[in-house]
Amino acid sequence: MKNIALIFAGGSGSRMNTVSRPKQFLELNGKPVIIYTLELFDNHPQIDAICVVCIKSWIPFLEKQLRKFEINKVVEIVPGGETGQDSIYNGLCAAERWTKQNNRDANVLIHDGVRPLITEKTITDNIVACSEKGNCITCIPATETFVVHEPDGSLKIPERKDSLIARAPQTFRLADILEAHRTAISENRHDFIDSCTMMSHYGHVMNTIIGPMENIKITTPTDFFIFRAMVQVHENQQIFGF
Repeated sequence: MKNIALIFAGGSGSRMNTVSRPKQFLELNGKPVIIYTLELFDNHPQIDAICVVCIKSWIPFLEKQLRKFEINKVVEIVPGGETGQDSIYNGLCAAERWTKQNNRDANVLIHDGVRPLITEKTITDNIVACSEKGNCITCIPATETFVVHEPDGSLKIPERKDSLIARAPQTFRLADILEAHRTAISENRHDFIDSCTMMSHYGHVMNTIIGPMENIKITTPTDFFIFRAMVQVHENQQIFGF
């Protein structure tokens, strides 16, 4: 069983309020955010290939960055679609092409290009859980109370101890997630907010692992400042050993 990382970098980043470039290409210490993310998968010994979904006009720039930073496992870059769901499907089709060329089944780890603060352990835990149970959703414990609006207008407040927040990677058997996407397409559904929501909708029981709290998605300027601070912490740990 092979392991393919599918990195989604198709968003424009309107909440980041940047004019010159999308959020995944913002630079810290001369390196784009997406390269920080890709390095984690490229360096992981159990990741066999990487497919990237990218804004079409930025693909040439990304290709240059892959060469510059010696990212070697990217096998295909594909443009995004009309929705996030469509973009992920484009990436899954690229992963399917790679598996057919290599005549192997695969797990696929779907991850946001703007989540550069995951760890090698998180990737490993996803691979192990998916290999054993068929899927895996990276989560963190809820630190605040959720309030859910019910269809009848009432409010439901789940117990915090029973609540998790889904993040990424979200890992599946490639054949299973492709089947779910193709079912959604046949039903003209293009509005699933993420992969685990889609898989749950089509009857798959989801399994979870707990990932690091710092595994944030860089969506706003505040997120970028947190990312910058965390990179500095990691650099200090290497130098000073704390």
